[in-house]
Amino acid sequence: MRRPENQLEIFKYKGEPIKITLGTITMIGICTFLIVIATFTQIKMPHFLNTSSNIFNVGEGLTKNSNGYLYIPQIPVIIFIAGLMGRVFGTLSVLVYITLGLFFYPIFALGGGIKYILAYNFGYILAYIPSVFLTGTILNHGFNIKNILKATIIGVLTIHFIGIIYSAFIGIISSGDDLSIVGTIIKQSGWKILYDLIFSLIAILMSNLAKRILWLIMC
Repeated sequence: MRRPENQLEIFKYKGEPIKITLGTITMIGICTFLIVIATFTQIKMPHFLNTSSNIFNVGEGLTKNSNGYLYIPQIPVIIFIAGLMGRVFGTLSVLVYITLGLFFYPIFALGGGIKYILAYNFGYILAYIPSVFLTGTILNHGFNIKNILKATIIGVLTIHFIGIIYSAFIGIISSGDDLSIVGTIIKQSGWKILYDLIFSLIAILMSNLAKRILWLIMC
């Protein structure tokens, strides 16, 4: 079997090709489906905080009388897609997901439809676009330790920063309840950030492995 080192180097260091093929369309569809699956997946994780603390229980999704936290792995999946598909096709995958949710099917966590843009948490979804683009851009320069750590931190924090700003903005223009706004932000950007960083780091490592396997299959 022909060894694919040259193709791997091109894919790894010079970015993804722009040409749309049946293969890339298929991968975009698969990645979009992965985001949908992650949206409705809950993983019970240990919680770092004392659950008797009321401020951190607001909107946290904690099970009553339990120290478990129901973690939704959307952000690591987004980072995985950025590492696997690159900034161009990764961004297209996210755009397909958002378009489907706004205009066709209720695939967001709380439903869908054009009115979803007024939901407090829509900013986190919208932030997937710059996050994938930035993460993919960084990883285009190689999957070394520095780039992996940089891509993880920037990719994750971009989503949380834009999400928090968007939630606050929607709360202001809609004269929303302060407690609901705070609850949404704590649920989306409380201690969940730590899990997002940890799992997103793993996701990038997995994306590099998956990319190599795909090249072996295609070559």
